[in-house]
Amino acid sequence: MTKTKFFHPKFIPTWILIGLMKLSAKLPLKTQLTIGKIIGKNLYSLLSRFRKIAFINLTKCFPEKNKDQVKKLVKQHFEALGIGLFETANCFYLNDKKLKQYYHIKGAEILQNALDKKQNIILLVGHFTTMMLAGRILLQNFDFADVYRPQNNALFDNQMQKIFTQHGSTMIKAKDTKTLIRVLKSGLPIWYTHDQDLGIKISIFAPFFNIQTATIKATEKLARIDNTVVIPLSFTRQYTTYTLEFSPILTNYPITNSQQNAQLTNQILQQQILKAPEQYLWIHRRFKTKPNNESSFY
Repeated sequence: MTKTKFFHPKFIPTWILIGLMKLSAKLPLKTQLTIGKIIGKNLYSLLSRFRKIAFINLTKCFPEKNKDQVKKLVKQHFEALGIGLFETANCFYLNDKKLKQYYHIKGAEILQNALDKKQNIILLVGHFTTMMLAGRILLQNFDFADVYRPQNNALFDNQMQKIFTQHGSTMIKAKDTKTLIRVLKSGLPIWYTHDQDLGIKISIFAPFFNIQTATIKATEKLARIDNTVVIPLSFTRQYTTYTLEFSPILTNYPITNSQQNAQLTNQILQQQILKAPEQYLWIHRRFKTKPNNESSFY
């Protein structure tokens, strides 16, 4: 879509949103956190459908918690979602010098060693409220290719691609398998999310928080490409500081047993979530596909 078409009246709300994002990125981080929490509390009240999904997900994943404890965690999650609006604005429009003040990276040598050995690298990540900003942070230190799903709003999608490309990312549409494989073999690390329910045809069931969960098989298929390694990457916010942490390269992965491969990647995601449970994206229907025609949680 051309730039001229983005000035169609239907994009006026998106242009207003972009303007607000640019302004909000100029606010002090503590102010962003305060306002973000307020927005999140209002979202909790307004978005009953997503509130219900989050409550079901958290109840199933943390059966040891009583109803009040789960409700508290759901409220904390919505506060994280509110803060996530500012984190997305910071991802797009915060200047490099200021961003560098807000984070530290652990285990960067793990990725650097794999790069030095000219290995093909899959960065295994999950959907967290901090994900967009984490991608921008990573780009200040390493180039990578981002496997993404195009946004429904063409103008917002254009802005997202533009920003990430300007900062060094190669953008690959999730359905563009040929380009994904070609870029992976080129040695450019691939930012790869593996935690969506994409249906039974391309998934296998494996435990995730002790729930049989539809887990995509594409992760192990990509990892079978010669000279490919998988490096888990987590990202969390601790008040006004962000931490990106690389874990050691997965050993003996993938093996011939696909279910055990899926179980391993689910366990890794679970460990990442437990670092900051409220920051995982609980409002998506992670368990919508059930084995053996079992009834839906939702």
